[in-house]
Amino acid sequence: MTSRKAGRHFLQIPGPSAVPDRILRAISMQTIDHRGPDFAAVGHTALDGMKTIFKTDAGRAIIYPASGTGAWEAALINTLSEGDRVLMYETGHFSMLWMKMAKRLGLEPEFIEGDWRGGADPEAIAARLREDKAHEIKAVCVVHNETSTGSVSPIADVRAAIDSTGHPALLMVDSISGLASVDFRFDEWGVDVCVSGSQKGLMLPPGISFNCVNDKAMEVAKTGGMRRSYWDWQEMADLNQTGYFPYTPATNMLYGLNEAIAMIHEEGLENVFARHARHGRATRAAVRAWDLDVLCAQQGQESGVLTAVLLPEGHSADAFRATVLENFDISLGNGLSKVADRVFRIGHLGDFNDAMLMGTLSGIEMGLAKSGIPHAKGGIDAAMKVLEESTPEQIAAE
Repeated sequence: MTSRKAGRHFLQIPGPSAVPDRILRAISMQTIDHRGPDFAAVGHTALDGMKTIFKTDAGRAIIYPASGTGAWEAALINTLSEGDRVLMYETGHFSMLWMKMAKRLGLEPEFIEGDWRGGADPEAIAARLREDKAHEIKAVCVVHNETSTGSVSPIADVRAAIDSTGHPALLMVDSISGLASVDFRFDEWGVDVCVSGSQKGLMLPPGISFNCVNDKAMEVAKTGGMRRSYWDWQEMADLNQTGYFPYTPATNMLYGLNEAIAMIHEEGLENVFARHARHGRATRAAVRAWDLDVLCAQQGQESGVLTAVLLPEGHSADAFRATVLENFDISLGNGLSKVADRVFRIGHLGDFNDAMLMGTLSGIEMGLAKSGIPHAKGGIDAAMKVLEESTPEQIAAE
């Protein structure tokens, strides 16, 4: 018989993030008729509320009962046809998965190789587009916050790079883990399609995902794209005007979504971004004080959602994670594909505060000692110093 562990479990993977009690209570409401007169208010609140999170006035938010993978597929098949060329940038594991999906759908993705230690390079994207005189490339796909590496791509710079070439390719952005955690501006940055999900910064369980779509992408979808039914934007858009959906929505998840949006705006979206940035800064200070490497080596592109930590050669990150879980009841993220067993990932996203961060980092420092991993002491002090000397307001003003 397994003995009980006292206290709370620390879910410090980079998503799904812990779900606040307010959201759990909202989800637990009695299910109502999704065709009845009371549901329209629920639907309108969710659809309009997501536009504020995406920071769009002109764009359209579309909500699917699906994981982020479903929203990836929706973005591709509404706008692209089999055989179309797609330019994608390798930022980590999830950019690779999106590329593999594109191949399975019959697209021809072209992958700009990256080293997994930073975000997408706008100049490399622009250079390739300049070579494409016939405009065979129909879309550029970039991951905003790469969950496998802890790096953030400069989406505004990518848009500017595309514009500098005069190329008409659509800009598609995966912000599954970035939205509601890291600054994202759909309209201002000129994004055509954004993909996101419920289980990261929105603090919900997995189960709903999103496309945010501008007029340019909607026009492309009217005459192009692949055969589709479940993922069709136009069918969604037509019925969403009334607050309803063309098929059964994830009703209770929409209750939770509306509560999550309310909580985010009560804190202030810019304050949410600053809180995440501050916790990322404190975590990186701890890692460097331990004399370990932060996987993201590109200064200014480090994520506030998570920090990926590279262990010294000869030490298993998975064994370390198991030690931390067994001894301190902390779940840390594993390394994926190219960095499997080399990296562990510290999630510091969602409904998260200073004391929770310090508890997490304390468990990690004790785990490093218990695992016999070479490290320096002082990571906790370094993180505390960052927290003591900065406030979210100061970081927001930077």
